[in-house]
Amino acid sequence: PIKHLPFEDVTYWDELVELMDWAQTNVHSTFGVCWGGMAMIYHFHGIQKHILDAKAFGCFNHKNMDPSSPFLNGFSDGCVIPVSRWTEMRREEIQAVPGLKILVDSDESGPCLVEDPAHRALYIFNHLEYDSGTLKEEYDRDVANGVPINVPMNYYPDDDPSKPPLNRWRSHGHLLYGNWINRIYQTTHYNLDEIGT
Repeated sequence: PIKHLPFEDVTYWDELVELMDWAQTNVHSTFGVCWGGMAMIYHFHGIQKHILDAKAFGCFNHKNMDPSSPFLNGFSDGCVIPVSRWTEMRREEIQAVPGLKILVDSDESGPCLVEDPAHRALYIFNHLEYDSGTLKEEYDRDVANGVPINVPMNYYPDDDPSKPPLNRWRSHGHLLYGNWINRIYQTTHYNLDEIGT
């Protein structure tokens, strides 16, 4: 699993670096999700991912750190977001880089959404794009394969895997990706040769 490997040890790292660099002059905005977001923030800013002692797995409370951000239009002050990862990005390391801004954060699971204006990018380390049953599918897969796994926290009613999970993040997921697409529409250059200038 690539999540446990140093980025440079991933077999397609060189190709991914080429793609990330190419995007700087050919793509108006990028959005890195989970490992992809970690890879982007590492490539552009040298911020390392850190292996967790136990998998961060479940639905965790998050805070809206910048209600004025156009990417967070319509967001509540707090929201629940699915998390499923063996690694983390550390708040103090992100905050040490001028220009990076943590938009959504969690006391329980750490930084979630980071804006990188210099690279016209967003990095999200958690999973607002998940369907209602995605964590259940991951949990059932690991149980069936005999992989040690905890019941995803705050996901099933009463933490009972026999009950159907409730989706408490769908509206914020639609808001985030809709806001991102709207921002692209509002700010894309008419002359595509100006991308990256």
